[in-house]
Amino acid sequence: MVQVITDSCASIPEALVRKLKIEVVPYYIHKGTETLRDLVDVGRREFFEWLPKAKQLPKTANPGPGDYLAAFKRVAQRTREIVTVHMTSKGSGAYQAALVAREMAQERLPELRIEVVDTLQVAMVHGWAAIEAARAALANASLEKVAQVAREVAAKGTMIQTADTLRYLYLGGRIGRAQHLVGSLMNVKPLIGMEDGVIVPLGRARSRLGAYRQMIRLMGERVPFGSRIKIAVTHVAAPEEARRLLAMVGEKFICVEEIVSELSPALGVHTGPGMVGVNFFPV
Repeated sequence: MVQVITDSCASIPEALVRKLKIEVVPYYIHKGTETLRDLVDVGRREFFEWLPKAKQLPKTANPGPGDYLAAFKRVAQRTREIVTVHMTSKGSGAYQAALVAREMAQERLPELRIEVVDTLQVAMVHGWAAIEAARAALANASLEKVAQVAREVAAKGTMIQTADTLRYLYLGGRIGRAQHLVGSLMNVKPLIGMEDGVIVPLGRARSRLGAYRQMIRLMGERVPFGSRIKIAVTHVAAPEEARRLLAMVGEKFICVEEIVSELSPALGVHTGPGMVGVNFFPV
């Protein structure tokens, strides 16, 4: 059976990770002199309670080739076929690190067949690609088919999110083409999305409710209202807002699968507490 590997920034709920037998490689968080493994050495609640008080934002780093090679070696004890699914290569070096690790594995473990997938996505669109790939793997799909599923879901997926501020995204260097929104008034809620693997501005609203309505309108421009979709609402320390947004989405679409997921600390550090977003694809 094919083994699917992804990383902690996919932000897939832990129960689903276990059920689908996904191997997760953690990102790193450099907090002062500490180096923490995402979701291993640091949890969501403690981190997001601390983050607004931080005088200096922690830095994050993607897993290196050695981390992926170690994952390949672990997986090689039970399979010879691997699909590893990564966030956009234009915002992180994880995809490149996995390519290097595959070259290293080919020298040391030549029996392994490894497909490396660049989703050109983030958050739970990245997560959906890994989830659907893992489901295909559990259904005994071929290596090529599992990788194809991941790429197709990523290509069909859309991420739209809003937050109280773009400060965290700006300070973390992940602002992409939305930099001009940084100077927005404090009471303006910016909306951002992903296009061709980079963050882009999608608009702004005067309130959270206005932002949610605008997000749903944008969803309707990509997928007609009434369509069947799989939807994940992501958030950072805002579960009630996530459920509120999910209920609004459910009034306009047929949600055949719903997930509410909090971002991992390594990803949430770039959005800050209060972020809420939709991550969906048509089925």
